[in-house]
Amino acid sequence: MQTHSVNAYRRGLAAAECAWLTINLGAIARNYQKLCALAAGTRVMATVKADAYGLGIEQVGPALVRAGCETFFVALVAEGARLRRILDDNGLSADIYVLNGFQTGSEAAFAAASLFPVLNSLEQVNAWRALGAPLPAALHIDTGMNRLGLSPQDAEAIDPAAVSGLNLSLVMSHLACADDPADPKNEHQRNLFETLSKPFQGIPKSLCNSAGVLLGDAYHFDVIRPGLALYGGAPSRSKSEEFEPVVTLSSKILQVRQIDKEQTVGYGATHRAAGPARIATLGIGYADGYRWGLGGKARGFLGETGVPVVGRISMDLTSVDVSHVPQGAAQPGDVVTLLDHRITINDAAAVAGTIPYEILTGLGARLERTYVDGAPTHVPPPAGGAV
Repeated sequence: MQTHSVNAYRRGLAAAECAWLTINLGAIARNYQKLCALAAGTRVMATVKADAYGLGIEQVGPALVRAGCETFFVALVAEGARLRRILDDNGLSADIYVLNGFQTGSEAAFAAASLFPVLNSLEQVNAWRALGAPLPAALHIDTGMNRLGLSPQDAEAIDPAAVSGLNLSLVMSHLACADDPADPKNEHQRNLFETLSKPFQGIPKSLCNSAGVLLGDAYHFDVIRPGLALYGGAPSRSKSEEFEPVVTLSSKILQVRQIDKEQTVGYGATHRAAGPARIATLGIGYADGYRWGLGGKARGFLGETGVPVVGRISMDLTSVDVSHVPQGAAQPGDVVTLLDHRITINDAAAVAGTIPYEILTGLGARLERTYVDGAPTHVPPPAGGAV
């Protein structure tokens, strides 16, 4: 196939895409800088696990480094190795911690990508020490989550002098209820962390996720580890601090159906149009991450006009009522926006009965992704797409 034919083929694919996600890297950078200001005097280390919360580590990682980030947290060794390759390919550097810890047999993988383990148990501590600690490591003390981390008893049993050979670069814990500032567990965990981490003099301390940052200076210690706030999520249920929306989710109208008498729409006949009505079908569904729980509850925007989602969300299709939109303004190829600054991931999560983390990480692989660096008020479809 000749080059110009390949390009034409790719343009044709872009034009055929029914739904796409626009990710504002400039907004991520600004959210990072806002977190730096909120926790002035601390180091801000970005959490980019799960492919940067589903938004694309290949683009998000370098953007954060250019915004000033020097350290990342991932969940898996494979995620860390991938991020290292991405940074190397862009001529960038950063430290990378692996939250799920060190497993025997993964020594070569840690060494090859210069990854730092978060040591979550005495067994991991001993296994890392046995290697001669060629790379730094973090020590995770559990203060109330009862997931990963050394129990308080195990943490107290460690002789700080004995861990000098571990090359510890961070002592950390994790808040369980930081999204609720009134929960007394926050203060209990903070106090326990202060006590258990005190023997590790001279080693930076870290307790805060995104929500923890909003609890105030007493929780910040030396390092904060935001995730959700970087990507535009609201980390707290009662704190009003807002972070800039990062994603715009859009879909084309595939067909408009005129209903002149009482009819139902979609699976289960859950929506009944009394008629007359016009129903536009969009090329997006729960296979793309537009969640089933949004059916009959959410809305989108056709230009500046709100259009309600009606009936159930299908695997590949979603219906919106465009009865009150002028006839010429709702045609096949026109674009409906389902997530942006008007309908944020927090709004969608509240409607769907879930959390913004799940909205972000669930945005499907079928979505065409476009990256911008700014704050556009209008987001076009992929190149070649009809509007």
